[in-house]
Amino acid sequence: MESSPSEPSIWNEKRLRFAIEGAGVALWAWNVDTDKLIMDDRAYALWGVPTSTPVTFEDLSAHIHPADRDRVRAAFAASRAAIGQYEIDFRILAGDEVRWISARGQGEDDGMVDRTLFGIFLNVTGRKQAEESHELLAGEMSHRVKNLLAIASGLTSITSRSSSSTEDMAKQLTNRLTALGRAHDLVRPLPGQAKADALLGDLLSVLLAPYDDLGAFSGRIRVAVPRMGVGAASATTLSLVIHELATNSLKYGALSSDAGTLDVSSSSHEDEVVVVWTERGGPPVERPTGQGGFGSKLINRAMSMQLGGTLTCDWAKEGVVVTLKMNRESLER
Repeated sequence: MESSPSEPSIWNEKRLRFAIEGAGVALWAWNVDTDKLIMDDRAYALWGVPTSTPVTFEDLSAHIHPADRDRVRAAFAASRAAIGQYEIDFRILAGDEVRWISARGQGEDDGMVDRTLFGIFLNVTGRKQAEESHELLAGEMSHRVKNLLAIASGLTSITSRSSSSTEDMAKQLTNRLTALGRAHDLVRPLPGQAKADALLGDLLSVLLAPYDDLGAFSGRIRVAVPRMGVGAASATTLSLVIHELATNSLKYGALSSDAGTLDVSSSSHEDEVVVVWTERGGPPVERPTGQGGFGSKLINRAMSMQLGGTLTCDWAKEGVVVTLKMNRESLER
């Protein structure tokens, strides 16, 4: 009669070895009196130590990352007094490579055989790297959410002072926040990616797409820029600037006319990126008087403080031309 899988006879040494190798488990035995470590070949390979070299726990400690060394030594010393299972994760230096190891074993002196503790090593580098990536991603998202909330608060204050009614305020604020949302989607980092970039052309096209079908024909907004990246922080700022320009054009400029057109072009230099916003086919342009509204102050301040650049306007009668000059390093940040 064959034995059932749960009976001990199935777990012979050969099958146990298959299971251990399949799980990537490295075996070790530590004599607490002599400090001598006996390890299998997998453990030697994991630590980057030649298999012909006798090792002690003190020898292996030299391979532990300096930031973890004292903690690991204290944990192994305490394992003798520990009752039950224990586990500790730490980094080692195997040549130029940093690896994460999980050491697991059974504590308490009463459970020792010939004054020796037994345990395993597991290579958990992949898991630790994934955890670090998730922490970086969570930190990045937390930072970005805080920034967006601060911007939303500032926009609410600015919009409330520049609106003539609650309905006008709601519309302006919704449009501004929607523009920020579009930019945020473009620069949202992927898992395992600490930093995300958008392409300048993609960012401009996404932000201006809602205005393209408001006239007599589609395709009246043309974007032609070289391929270059825009960092997450600057994408938010640039989105605000583009939205304000598009809103002004929709109210007073080329986009207010069914036949009006908008061309956005760009050139890139060593330290500077120049974006030219050219409107044509709208109502006759007149240079505004006064110091400008809150929207104008907002985009000029954003260009100066966040993008390290300037915004200038040419109030030609056939259509306004706005030139944005931005520091390349600030734009890619």
